Amino acid sequence: MRVLIAEDDVDSFELLATLLTSFGYEIVGVDNGDDALKILQSPDRPMLAILDWMMPGLSGVDVCRKLRQQQCDNPSYIILLTSLNSESDIVEGLEAGADDYISKPFDFFELNARIGVGQRVIDLQSSLNARVKELEAALGYVKTLQEILPICMYCRKIRDDKQSWQQIEAYLAQQADVKFSHGICEKCLQEHHGDI
Repeated sequence: MRVLIAEDDVDSFELLATLLTSFGYEIVGVDNGDDALKILQSPDRPMLAILDWMMPGLSGVDVCRKLRQQQCDNPSYIILLTSLNSESDIVEGLEAGADDYISKPFDFFELNARIGVGQRVIDLQSSLNARVKELEAALGYVKTLQEILPICMYCRKIRDDKQSWQQIEAYLAQQADVKFSHGICEKCLQEHHGDI
């Protein structure tokens, strides 16, 4: 997984990059909030970001606020990293849209554990988004089935949305994922096999 590190202090950046690389993550690094925001708004953005609170340009909190103002189906998971650790600072960071918060100096194992939580949340959100898309597609099929369908008055074939005619069984099997078995109703049994 790719992780964005936005940290203007070279020593802190190097430490974070070394740790995260050792944990198996691919690092994308910037030293200011403006570049962090651009990367997190891009289509191929890292899904997890560690943002320093205080850095040149936009602060980490400002980046959070700007990102959360935009509609996104699958937003990046953001961890704020800062030496500010009062209760009001934590509340401000979380209300700005950060998903987690870790104070400097940080414990290596705690950081890894918090990144692991972020990874689980990202995976769950991706799974949920995929499920929502499946349900939307299924609702589209249901809507199609609820609309008026043109049926040939002679052969009883249905005209589909691609303007081609097909047997009703084939159409319904394709649209609703159903299987059919055939039988004979009482009326047709009498009409076609009255001697049985």
